[in-house]
Order: sequence, then C-alpha cells, then structure tokens
Amino acid sequence: MLDFTRHFATRVRAMLTPQSEPVPGSGQVPNSAGGYAWAINQWDRLDRFLVLGSEGGTYYVGERKLTLQNAHAVADCLAEDGPRVVARVVEMSESGRAPRNDPALFVLAMAAGLGDEPTRAAALAVLPRVARTGTHLFHWLQFVRGFRGWGRGVRRAVAGWYLRKAPRDLAYQLLKYPSRDGWSHRDALRLAHPRPATAEQRALFARAASQTRAPVEGEGAALALVRAADRLHADVEMNPRQAANIIRDNRLTREMVPTPLLAHPVVWEALLEEMPLTALIRNLATMTRVGLVAPGSSASRQIAKRIADADALRKARVHPVQVLGALRTYASGRGVRGTGTWTPVARVVDALDAAFYLAFGAVRPANRRLMLALDVSGSMAARVLGMDHLSCREASAAMALVTAATEPDHFFTAFTAGSHPSMHAGLSTGLTGLSISPRQRLDDVVRSISNIPFGGTDCALPMLEAEKNRWPVDVFVVYTDNETWAGSIHPSQALRRYRERMGIAAKLVVVAMASNGFSIADPQDAGMLDVVGFDAAAPQLIADFAR
Repeated sequence: MLDFTRHFATRVRAMLTPQSEPVPGSGQVPNSAGGYAWAINQWDRLDRFLVLGSEGGTYYVGERKLTLQNAHAVADCLAEDGPRVVARVVEMSESGRAPRNDPALFVLAMAAGLGDEPTRAAALAVLPRVARTGTHLFHWLQFVRGFRGWGRGVRRAVAGWYLRKAPRDLAYQLLKYPSRDGWSHRDALRLAHPRPATAEQRALFARAASQTRAPVEGEGAALALVRAADRLHADVEMNPRQAANIIRDNRLTREMVPTPLLAHPVVWEALLEEMPLTALIRNLATMTRVGLVAPGSSASRQIAKRIADADALRKARVHPVQVLGALRTYASGRGVRGTGTWTPVARVVDALDAAFYLAFGAVRPANRRLMLALDVSGSMAARVLGMDHLSCREASAAMALVTAATEPDHFFTAFTAGSHPSMHAGLSTGLTGLSISPRQRLDDVVRSISNIPFGGTDCALPMLEAEKNRWPVDVFVVYTDNETWAGSIHPSQALRRYRERMGIAAKLVVVAMASNGFSIADPQDAGMLDVVGFDAAAPQLIADFAR
C-alpha cells in the first residue's frame, strides 16, 4: 500500500519531505545550496554578523553579496530599534565574544549614519568603548563616511576620542597606530579640530598633525615616550643593547621600533617584558625565527606561562579563534603567505593548545548524553573570517572539543552526503565516527578533520544514524553552515521521528558556522536552538540549553 501521507500531510511528523522541498506549512525558504531551511530573524542575523562577519564570503555566496545581505538585516534592526542595536554592538565588542571588532565598528557606523536622532546620538556616544585603539578609530572613520559626512556630531565624537585619553595613553595610540585604511591621526585631527586642554595635549596634537618627526618640547611621561621612539628612529644602527635599554625604560612596543633593530634577539627580549598578550601571540613566529624563543629558553617559559593564564586572556579579550589561528600557523613552522620558516617550540605549542580552551572561560557541564556532529561537506571548506590557514570544518572540530572537554558523556561523528564508504562498520554512507579527544593536541585533531573526504550536505544524518543504531542521545549538537540539501528528510523531521521512536525528548543545537540567513532549527520547536559559531559564549549557551 502506498502511504500517501509520507508525501503530504497536515501533521508534519507524519510525512517525510526531501530537503530540496520545503516542509508543508513550515514557512521554510530556499537556502543558497538548493535546499530549504528556516530564515532567521534580523536580530539573530545581526548577532551572526557581529561574530562571524562576511570577509571571504561562504562556499555559495561571495563576499560582496553576503555583506549586502547582512547590511540589509542591520538596517532592518536599526529601523525597528536603533538604540538596541547600539547596545548589542557595545556588549559584543566589550565582552570579546567576537573574533574581530570590524563588524561591530561597521554596524556602529551604520547606526551613526542611518539611525534616527536618538540612535545616532547613542552610536557617537559609545565610540570610545567600541573603537578602543587607533586602528579601530581608523576603521570606523572609513566605514562611517559611507553613511554620512563629517557633521558636528562626528567631529565632536572624534575630538572626544582624543581628548578623553590620558596623556601617555594618547601618546601610545599616536605612536603604536599611526595610520590605517588611508587614514592617519593627522587626517582625523585636522577634521575633528579638538581643543587641547593641556600643554601635553597641545604638543602631542601638533606632533601628530606634522608630517615629520618634529622634536617635541615640554615635560611629562607622554612626551618622554615620543622622544624615546624618536631616538631609535634617529639612529637605526645604534647598539642593540642600547636600543633594548631605551625600550625597557620607556615601555615601547614593536610598532615604535625601526625595522632594522627588530633583527636582534636582545631587542625582542626587551619588547617581550611589556608586550600586550595579543601582540605576543601574533609575534610568536618572529621571536622564534630570530632565536629568542628556543627549547629550554627563559623566553619560552615566560611566554608559555603568560599564554596559559586564563585571567590574562580574559582581560586582553583574546578570542579562541585568534588562539586557534596562531596555533595552526605557529605549529606549521611556516607562514601562510610569506616565505619565512621557523622551528616550533613544543612548550609554546602546548601553551597555545591550553589557551584555546581557557579563552572560552569556565563552562558548567550539563551532564547529558551528547552527540557532537560535525558537518564536513564541501561547503564547510570555506575559510574562517578570511583566514587562509583555517576552514570552517577544522574550526568546528576545535569548538566541539571545548564541549567535549566539559561533558563526560559525549561522542563525535562527522557527516557528509556522498558515495564514499563510511570508515566505521555499522554506519551508513555519509556518517563517520571520529576518534578524537580533548586529550589530543588541538593541531593534530584539526589536521585529522581536514583529511576526511568531502561530499554534499545532509544535516539529518546524525539523527537518522542515532535512530538506526539505537544510540541514546539527549542533545544533538550539529556544527554546520545550514546549507543542507542532499537528504530525503529534513533534520527537524528526523529529530521528531527520533524522539517518537526512541522515547527520548532529544534536543537539537545548531552551531552556525556562516553568517548567512538560514537555520535547520525549527523556530516553533522549543527543543531546538540556533547559536552562533565562534561566539566565545557558545559552549556555555549549549550547556545551559542542554541542562
């Protein structure tokens, strides 16, 4: 007998719908791969954009189109509740939940240009909280001119950015971040016209506005910092030990030191003493290449201790993806674009491995039975945030390890629709059990994930396999870009069928690895949750929902 309700029924659970068609009455929309999923609302898409950005696009959508789609969603949010957008930008930026600050700066620029009067005022008022460095300010200036001119509000906000800084912090910003994106402090000061309140401010503004390293006159720690940097640039062939003493005495940063002096280990040793943590992680390869960081060296011990300090990571807003990117590059022993090579130091690699988990903060376990299912289909080969050395499939494995490290009852699978056979007996084509563990080195796990064959996307496979093999699962955690299309049943239908046949009120958490507008999680089902991948708060959100 033909069961017609398998193809059409008013009760969704009674029928099976291929992913190339919408579930009847569900309100699903076409995704970018030819399948159907639910459209997320504009506020959820705002969060995805703030965390994931749009750099590099996705497998299916180019960078320009993805940026436009997200910008339209931001504009919708601004039209509905502009001050709420501004508050969300500040929250995401200050908490360090996003790998990069550029999306927050872009949204803040949109709010300053496209919002109503209260929204524009709110956006300009929080500029120093979101644009915390000179580079951030230059990015925002580049963005904001796409939405408005230099009116009185922008001039006042930019002037306030400079005027509210303590003298030494102001000097630090002027020297460490002199220019970016075609903008310089000279440009910003000439347009903002800040009125200096002290002699130090006046001297610093004058120096920044000049096109030369004009000598600064006056007293104070801020001007002493400028003069110290000038001494190094005036004699780039000075004795490296003398340069190191100047660096130590004045707490100079790498950007304040002329390039020829950066070839000497003694100079890097002096820089290391006061080096910000993010800069330390970024310069590991260079410090190893010049010989400062070596097996058994005091520098490698000092670096390993600082990198694996949870409080320091939190205060410096070091994001787990930054650590993962640094680990992938440093452990490889060669640059992604350049020709530089180095021999990685095991102590430093281990410290980066530990720092990745620490950067997520303490996660309270849910103590539920979890299947951590990684989408390893072809579309997950897209780069993470434009990083050449890290794909979405590799980063998703790293993120899943954080949950695995806190949840004792878990197991891993990887899924992709295709014709290649499963690597494990008893599993259907397209789903593979993964023998990975948080006790393995993170770079080894990521490398093993990258070797799994590609295929199409079928996000229903984890639930179907669990049902077939009678696996008891309380929570399915699926890491995917939501571009599912290849299955004969939708993931939401597969979950409901699993619940009915297993008698388990199983939940589904969808960890979105791309800033598109789709989710396989049914918004009408309270047992399904969509979270943003690479959000530093994601592991805790998963645990809370599971609990």
